[in-house]
Amino acid sequence: MSEQPKKPLPFVANFAAGAIAGVSEILTFYPLDVVKTRMQLSTEKSQGLVGSFRTIVKEEGFGRLYRGLVPPLLLEAPKRAVKFAANDFWGKTYLGLFGEKKMNQSISLLTGCSAGATESFVVVPFELVKIRLQDKNSTYAGPIDVIKQIVRKEGVMGMYNGMESTFWRHLWWNGGYFGCIFQVRAMLPEPQTQQATLFNNFVSGCVGGCVGTMVNTPFDVVKSRIQSAPKIPGVAPKYNWTYPSIALIAKEEGIGALYKGFVPKVLRLAPGGGVLLLVVEFTLGVFRQALGPPYI
Repeated sequence: MSEQPKKPLPFVANFAAGAIAGVSEILTFYPLDVVKTRMQLSTEKSQGLVGSFRTIVKEEGFGRLYRGLVPPLLLEAPKRAVKFAANDFWGKTYLGLFGEKKMNQSISLLTGCSAGATESFVVVPFELVKIRLQDKNSTYAGPIDVIKQIVRKEGVMGMYNGMESTFWRHLWWNGGYFGCIFQVRAMLPEPQTQQATLFNNFVSGCVGGCVGTMVNTPFDVVKSRIQSAPKIPGVAPKYNWTYPSIALIAKEEGIGALYKGFVPKVLRLAPGGGVLLLVVEFTLGVFRQALGPPYI
């Protein structure tokens, strides 16, 4: 009797796994994101990771490290779900388009970039609210107040301020992340146990998160600068389009300024990338056991 062909898990399983992973990651690493944003918005000499932590806690209290948590927490479920669901969709699409049966490095990189571009359209309003709340000079009462003031002063489309820079940030991060995951997995020993599989996923996710962060940090710095400044009618913003803004920051503050906030960012996204992949794969494994054959 021939073995029943295996089927990929349904979209809802990939969506749920990404959502659970995203919420787990942000609850663990959010204070690093606040410090990262503060460092990116400052045009002065950086205090460093520890100095920035100390300054925030001393001057504003420990609770400030969780300022703006609600928007990204609300965002993380759909954001991460879209990330992994889009990666799954684009991976299958490109495999069929290029007539390949197995993923390779080129298709993995292309898939990651496409997933990042897809994800960027979902995250912009949430990122905008988060950045406005994380700013040291923020006077907003909370997320709803941010939305009300932006819509009143800048119109509904003001909620998509920074769309172009967010597109590039997510495209390059996802390309580096998913591209590295494929390569690192291929280099690691073939896992023989479930524990070894989870370890390989964590290691490859950490490396992917580190590389993705190295590639996309300049785009993240620009995005933070663009989204932190409200648009004033008739006044051209200092930071507007991504690549000219990168050149401007490098000219005025030096190349190193494009990597402001890199340390807290990589400390979050390297292990955070590992946590993401670990939780996603673990959750998908639970779905496979629950659904049984013929799912893989």
